[in-house]
Amino acid sequence: MLTTSRSRNQPRAGRSWFFSGMDCSVSRRKPQLLVKIIIVVLLAAVCVFILKQAPGFSGTSVFAKHDSGMTHVLVTGGAGYIGSHATLRLLKDSYRVTIVDNLSRGNIGAVKILLKLFPEPGRLQFIFADLGDAKVVDRIFAQNAFDAVMHFAAVAYVGESTLEPLRYYHNITSNTLVILESMAKHGVKTLIYSSTCATYGEPEKMPITENTPQFPINPYGKAKKMAEDMILDFSKTTDMAVMILRYFNVIGSDPEGRLGEAPRPELREQGRISGACFDAARGIIPGLKVKGTDYPTRDGTCIRDYIDVTDLVDAHVKALGNAMPKNVGIYNVGTGKGRSVKEFVEACKKATGVDIKVDYLERRPGDYAEVYSDPSKINKELNWTANYTDLEQSLRIAWRWQKSHRNGYDTSLIIPN
Repeated sequence: MLTTSRSRNQPRAGRSWFFSGMDCSVSRRKPQLLVKIIIVVLLAAVCVFILKQAPGFSGTSVFAKHDSGMTHVLVTGGAGYIGSHATLRLLKDSYRVTIVDNLSRGNIGAVKILLKLFPEPGRLQFIFADLGDAKVVDRIFAQNAFDAVMHFAAVAYVGESTLEPLRYYHNITSNTLVILESMAKHGVKTLIYSSTCATYGEPEKMPITENTPQFPINPYGKAKKMAEDMILDFSKTTDMAVMILRYFNVIGSDPEGRLGEAPRPELREQGRISGACFDAARGIIPGLKVKGTDYPTRDGTCIRDYIDVTDLVDAHVKALGNAMPKNVGIYNVGTGKGRSVKEFVEACKKATGVDIKVDYLERRPGDYAEVYSDPSKINKELNWTANYTDLEQSLRIAWRWQKSHRNGYDTSLIIPN
């Protein structure tokens, strides 16, 4: 209606003049039009020539080619807490990296920092996509020459999994199937899978070894075990190199202060205990809620194996370097030492210098009393050991990042389509 109104109000003389002018000047405008076309073609040719002289220019993206001496790793969930730290380490070690993330749990600010640190052509690209869309994932694999996949992307909160089990089976198990199908179709032969100690459930004997029976007790652990089973079944029919890393409770941040953990505000209630401690220390929440004081442990609170994120990504990179065709490696990644929640809270108080208020509540659904690892297998086979084992020091490093990023990451970066 707006268009009709405007055309009705236009002067008739204007319309007549336009057509009359066209009739009278056709012969004069043809040469002018030809000159303009020639100029446009010449300018386009100059632009193409200039672009071809630019570093990294080719007919196709450098990410679409296999380059000798350069390993191209797809990092799913690379905008998340662990995935971003893994990406940083891979880039430091001269890998080429493609991050795929739908940013439902990740932070675009982490991607921004990584792009600033490694701006060279052909080092890092970010693709906004959902792994649940099989057609999109297939297109990503078709357009990129991946040598390996590090699969981090997953929702990962035990309590939330008991409230939204179907979401966890879809996000973890179904999406892993999509990844495996695309790897098979496009000939990507190496997979490093980010799994969890939650697949063991509540073992009768500690510490946990890789041979400990897996009886997960919550949807998060069950979904991860299903994904593991799919990977193992599929690997039997191919010459894939597979590494499955079952890790424990992750803490800490980049020692140089470039990256940290910044969960979305609506997820704070479900988040890691370290995040809750820091929120309490900063006054974002009135105090810390410890859920469960009647467990059969030395002080009644849960015992966990806390692994620093820097050690964890080191394990992933070593797993990638040691991955062999037709071979499956399964490893626990932990310190081998369990600390209670009360011990953790005391360490957090010392790291932050704040006397955090603590409220003791009933148990959280799906939690288990005691979990800590036996890392001897990964120590022996991959020559990996945890170096950041001082709990208070890991928390102090993470606290420095939290204090300097009170609002989390800068989210001002817009990634073009």
